[in-house]
Amino acid sequence: MVRERVTFLKQINEQTQFKGIIRYDEPLSAHTTFKVGGPADVWIRPSATIFEDYAASLLASADAEGIRVFIMGGGANIVPSDAGFRGIVLDSSGYTGPLAEESDAVSFAAGSSIDLVTEIAADKGWGGFEFLAGMPGSIGGAVYMNARCYDTSVSDRLRETVVLAFDNGAFLKKTIPFRETDFGYKKSPFQCEEAANDRRTLILSAKFSIYQRESALIRREMDALRKDREAKGHYRFPSAGSAFKNNRAFGKPVGKIIDELGLKGLSRGGAMVAPFHGNIIINTGDATASDIRLLVDEVKETVFKHTGFVLEPEIIFCKE
Repeated sequence: MVRERVTFLKQINEQTQFKGIIRYDEPLSAHTTFKVGGPADVWIRPSATIFEDYAASLLASADAEGIRVFIMGGGANIVPSDAGFRGIVLDSSGYTGPLAEESDAVSFAAGSSIDLVTEIAADKGWGGFEFLAGMPGSIGGAVYMNARCYDTSVSDRLRETVVLAFDNGAFLKKTIPFRETDFGYKKSPFQCEEAANDRRTLILSAKFSIYQRESALIRREMDALRKDREAKGHYRFPSAGSAFKNNRAFGKPVGKIIDELGLKGLSRGGAMVAPFHGNIIINTGDATASDIRLLVDEVKETVFKHTGFVLEPEIIFCKE
């Protein structure tokens, strides 16, 4: 299988004069915040200078050859299979930084880590990104998930998204203006049933509204939010942060519901419902993807049995 991928990539790389990193049988546990996942046949991190053209060529050629491609950014919320991924993992984390700046808006490449975005914003005096301080992952993943924290969603700041979208056998660059009706609580128009494993749309960049603010005030707020995350235990163990989406119809946070049912500390293998927060599942050191899946399913079943509420995982489980 890997040999077939090598032949395929040689053809693509000659066409695009590849620059970046390519690894074979690369353990995905090295690229996820949960620290789980078996080897991918191929893992590719193109450099920023070729990323857009290379991604378009790779995705179109792989589609024609029937080769699966999984898009990975910061690896937050992702649980790859213990068996790995039979195909190509395209890592966008080499495609980073601000791409264009206006008086009241800025565009960031999708592979930019959220930490990088918030630090640049603080240095530049760009208000609007403070709520993301301390969140793991990439800006593309945050748009894809419509990440939300501290009562603010990414969609509250989003103006437009640039994507590669499949169209008549090719992946073409398109700009998608923000429409409020396309987004919801941790929902975006880029999510679909197949998206976690065989995406037909790749987020390239996103433009956000900003406003001028004193850097010292931005940093003070960011420091406070990071300390709050630390106090809640977000950084104690490998995890994906919140395991389940909150739902206002439940009348209380999911973490509180799980706590009241006595599920904190429940474990399956090396995966555990954090003893310090009901809505965080942690890797205590030797968890597998299967352990995390079993624990998520058990928590869902228990909550449904006792409350009738159907929990929706934020975690994306990837197929082999």
